[in-house]
Amino acid sequence: MVEVAAAVIERADGAFLLAQRPAGKVYAGWWEFPGGKVEEGEAPEHALARELHEELGIDVLTAFPWITRMHVYEHATVRLHFFRVTRWRGEPHPRESQAFVWQRLGERMASPMLPANAPVLAALSLPLEYAITDAQALGAAEQLARVEARMKAGLRLVQVRDKGNWERSRLIYVITSIARQYGARVLVNSGPAADGIHYTADQLMTLRARPEDGLSSLVAASCHTVEELGHAMAIGLDFVVLGPVKPTASHPGAPTLGWEGFRRIAEGASIPVYAIGGLAPEDLDEARRAGAHGLAMIRGSWR
Repeated sequence: MVEVAAAVIERADGAFLLAQRPAGKVYAGWWEFPGGKVEEGEAPEHALARELHEELGIDVLTAFPWITRMHVYEHATVRLHFFRVTRWRGEPHPRESQAFVWQRLGERMASPMLPANAPVLAALSLPLEYAITDAQALGAAEQLARVEARMKAGLRLVQVRDKGNWERSRLIYVITSIARQYGARVLVNSGPAADGIHYTADQLMTLRARPEDGLSSLVAASCHTVEELGHAMAIGLDFVVLGPVKPTASHPGAPTLGWEGFRRIAEGASIPVYAIGGLAPEDLDEARRAGAHGLAMIRGSWR
């Protein structure tokens, strides 16, 4: 097993850095996220900082732990510890004669890409916020107005929850129509699927394989335990939400994970994990330091 620290170096404009493997290395000429081997006894975050300084001449200031992917190559089995690097000192420049390029999702990618990177690019397409509807509290008309306002301002991923609301079918139809205008995606809790489906934890544990309702559909689930997260990973879901992290009005008295409990469960996950439960937008950095992809919010998304 070869342990590798890999960096998604992200500019404020959404571009991220890819590096080309230099001549003389396995897969020379192929493109990958920069990084390198973790030495024996070295923490992945320390290896990341060392490798980026050696390869690109930058000093890492902020790096959030993200996902961990395994890939079997002909020459080795590699475990890639990905970090999302959002702040650094210095201008990246090649110090080992390798080429690099800034890329954006939705544009043509540098080619050929290392095979291990396809799921990583798919995970990168998920935004940092996953908003969950609360029409029961807001009222259907107000919920729809807030969905449109948020999507106009950049919200790109929504779950229609509201399972007990008699207007649910209308909510799904109208929210999906609004999403089409802004390039957003809509998942429906327990179905029917729009751009995807979001399963409850109980439903997740009855699945024996990933449901395939079109290749472009997202499949997600709610998790509360390491066993549930492990099952979601094993059957290849796109992402999960994990919580509750803090006390919530919707589940008063329910046990909470806290950030340390969240970190213990989410650490090493191979798919993006959103933190959920009593959270607000200002919790984003703390969530990402604990290994979260981002925030899933009900009240926090519509206040």
